[in-house]
Amino acid sequence: MQPRTLFRIVSVAEAVTWTALLIAIILRATGGDVPFFFAVGLAHGVVFFAFVASTVVVGLNQRWPWWLVLVTALTSIPPYGTVVMDAVLERTGRLRGGWRRHASDDPRDARWVDRALRFFLLRPWLFVVVLVLVIALLTVVALVAGPPGR
Repeated sequence: MQPRTLFRIVSVAEAVTWTALLIAIILRATGGDVPFFFAVGLAHGVVFFAFVASTVVVGLNQRWPWWLVLVTALTSIPPYGTVVMDAVLERTGRLRGGWRRHASDDPRDARWVDRALRFFLLRPWLFVVVLVLVIALLTVVALVAGPPGR
């Protein structure tokens, strides 16, 4: 799976969970019984964290400036912002290229963050396990903190 594919899958998943959450909010606001509200909110939260993690990984791999990684992560806040950002990144060529698994002559490849990224990219199962654990930890912290506005 290329960086472009990963980013696209997670950005669309984020939009799908936004849609489900908006439907659940509307049903709840109109007095409907929404027994699946918690599950939809949880799914949206998990996919939100996955989108942010994917943005950081793809941004590091594609050597985006820090501000672009931040702006891209922030597009997950408004509904459907991730899909719009995906189109912008695609149009500007920021998603082109594969994973940087090996060092090149570029001096940036000597940075610790680039070495760490290559370490994990060469061990995809370990990378997936670490990312799942990080997302699970963030989800637990969010559940303990409670819903927004509480």
